[in-house]
Amino acid sequence: MAKAKEAELGSNRDSTPIKRESSSTSALRWILAVLLAASLTSVLHKADFLARLRHYCASGPVMNLPNQYILCSAEGETSVYTVGEANAVKQCVGVDSGFVVSTGDLRTVQHGRNWRVYRIPPGAMVVPGLSDSHCHILEHGAARQIPFGDATSVEESVEMVASYILANPDVERNRSEAIVSWGWDHESWSAPKYPTAADLELNPISRGRRVILQSKDGHAIWVSKAILDAYAPYPDTVEGGVIMRDSSGSPTGVFFDAAQNLIEMPSISDEELSRRLHMAARDALALGLTSLHDAGFKPESMEAFKREVEAHGKLPVRVYAMTHFDEYASYWTNGTEMLHGMGDKERFSARSLKIFADGALRTSGAALYEPYSDDPGNRGQMRLSGEALQSVVRRFAKAGWQVNVHAIGDRANGLVLDAFESVLREDNKVDARETRPRLEHAQVMAEADFERIGRLGVIASVQPTHVISDMPFAKERLGTKRVKGLYAFRSILSSGARITLGTDFPVESMDPMKTFYAAVTRRAFNVPEGEGWYPEQRLTRTEALRGLTIDPAYASFTESVLGSLESGKRADWVILSKDIMKVDMNEVLTTKVLATALDGEIVFGGL
Repeated sequence: MAKAKEAELGSNRDSTPIKRESSSTSALRWILAVLLAASLTSVLHKADFLARLRHYCASGPVMNLPNQYILCSAEGETSVYTVGEANAVKQCVGVDSGFVVSTGDLRTVQHGRNWRVYRIPPGAMVVPGLSDSHCHILEHGAARQIPFGDATSVEESVEMVASYILANPDVERNRSEAIVSWGWDHESWSAPKYPTAADLELNPISRGRRVILQSKDGHAIWVSKAILDAYAPYPDTVEGGVIMRDSSGSPTGVFFDAAQNLIEMPSISDEELSRRLHMAARDALALGLTSLHDAGFKPESMEAFKREVEAHGKLPVRVYAMTHFDEYASYWTNGTEMLHGMGDKERFSARSLKIFADGALRTSGAALYEPYSDDPGNRGQMRLSGEALQSVVRRFAKAGWQVNVHAIGDRANGLVLDAFESVLREDNKVDARETRPRLEHAQVMAEADFERIGRLGVIASVQPTHVISDMPFAKERLGTKRVKGLYAFRSILSSGARITLGTDFPVESMDPMKTFYAAVTRRAFNVPEGEGWYPEQRLTRTEALRGLTIDPAYASFTESVLGSLESGKRADWVILSKDIMKVDMNEVLTTKVLATALDGEIVFGGL
């Protein structure tokens, strides 16, 4: 970049040798000269002068690129990772009107093109725009309100609720306003016990307030006494869910899985929904994420995102939405419109369905064939029976929807694969590569199902950072034999199935560098050495990079236009400060995003 500026300025400078000055002195003299010259020009030239002054004297990076340009590795380096069929690494990539038109060495890409060339810093790399294959966009905004991830006890969590109330005068004054947030995690507390409604009454600030707090994994809610009383009485049992009760049988204030539906969530204003979307988009782009697969679009979410497209012509980030299946609502396929690339730049699509088969491992709600090792009377629970799953999968698949099913326990994964296989058999199809059904999480799997997922062509949408979070309790919960089938990424790939990577944010960090690190090392972020947790299941760096780029594109039917830097595809690219394919893995966690581009335009950082 500096050489490009030097070349452009060279023709305007005196060629007589001069005494070398400091860069700041030289720049100051040049600016003064330009200012003096500008003062003598006509008003008609002021706009051009100011543009030149901003361009040449700005201390910040270039953010506005021309319509046509060439992006290259640093001199002497080859670090544009195209992630194409052959995983080719090139020197440069040419971009025209938001699309990739050429890759190769500079001479090849520049042939016949008088385009400006931009070089990245030494040691940096270019990759296709990164994707998160399983996340919750609006919930990310909610989780930012109260930092439950920092809490080490239920008391600290309650104190955080009180601090939030005091920090927001409108909330403090309006005692009828519900406080809704996300992210508490009893497993991370020094005394890992479930919270209660009574806990929220111990603090005078939160006492008597309407509080609804979603757990970190999204499979439980913790409510205050005011909320608990408002929705009483409660049924004795809930199919696919659990109401936590005390020794007398009274609800304590925690509801699991389907039982969460007993508590009505307050409506969220259009302004708040928009704020959450843009907050998540800003955070994502700053981390190099250009495409997000939202795993659970409710009707209000769908309408909010449509309004954004209608108001602005496009979304600030690519969104592939999984519409939320409500097991208590009527079948709605015929009345729900599929969206294929809505808006300018086709950044919003909704053509898939999200179904919950079971609960979560953290809350012992994942459906297992055999009881939990640390809870012998509990096998978890299915939110839908095997028969109901087959019926729902069949109806939506035949209506043309991609069907994505949340399945964590081995029993849930087995029953979901039964449903997929049944539909394929009815349609006389060999595999599911046309409809691309997905197992969302695919956490605990029986040995026989590894072969099946590959044979059927089902996509495994997995979250490597869950490995890091669950390592401390997984063996105790599942036992030494069954735990080997947990997060068995290598076994899934070896079966011939595709893996696509995500984070489940805000359940885990949004940072794709942590995803990459966890997939390749299976080590905790504060453990710099060692083979990792069940190292035989590690991914290679190439597999992890593909899992963040081309594989998510395939999982969202966009591999022809996204996921790699190849001619004809959209120019979504990211510049990383380090080459994560070469540096020591511990350096991956300190790698920064220098620039993120959508459709060839910089949307974060600069060159």
